[in-house]
Amino acid sequence: MQRTHDIIEISQLIQAWGHCRDQGRWDDLAAIFTEDGTISVTWFSGPFRDFVDASRRMHQPRGPRVKHLIGQPVVQLNGTRALAETNVQILGRFDIAGTPVDYTSYARFLDRLELGAGGWQIRHREAVYEKDRLDPVVPGADFTRFMAETDFSDLPEPFRYLGYRLLSAGRALHPGILSDGAPEAEAALAGAQDWLAGSA
Repeated sequence: MQRTHDIIEISQLIQAWGHCRDQGRWDDLAAIFTEDGTISVTWFSGPFRDFVDASRRMHQPRGPRVKHLIGQPVVQLNGTRALAETNVQILGRFDIAGTPVDYTSYARFLDRLELGAGGWQIRHREAVYEKDRLDPVVPGADFTRFMAETDFSDLPEPFRYLGYRLLSAGRALHPGILSDGAPEAEAALAGAQDWLAGSA
């Protein structure tokens, strides 16, 4: 029974992250991670408290805002430690060549969680990117021409269009972004498993 309770609490916590992040509920968002928690995504790698501050600065009080669709996590438990892998879709909208465009990024969150006096919290999150795409809201010649003429090859395929969107907005990509199937992503998963077992 306790195992089921823990998995439900962890699942709700991971869902709450997306809801609080997208809706600008900053105090609730900060409480999801441990005080010394860290996060690594395309545009940020470092202390979670700094991630919350950066997210607050770029938050749009009205849409269209970025939306995180978060799946049901696969949870492994070991005492007061847990490891969760969760599928996520990151949805956003921006303009290309005068055309509103929707981007969809498919990724997984790899979370290390700890149980404290107040319940479960995330200690460390790494995002592993799988693939992404761009779709014009209304197809037209300008978007087709832009896609034919633009060279995206400097950006890794798993986060190519998300990366372009961030760079075009003046935001840097951190150098350690994880791509699905890459040795670095496999090493991150192995390291998380070691941590779960208590050997790291």
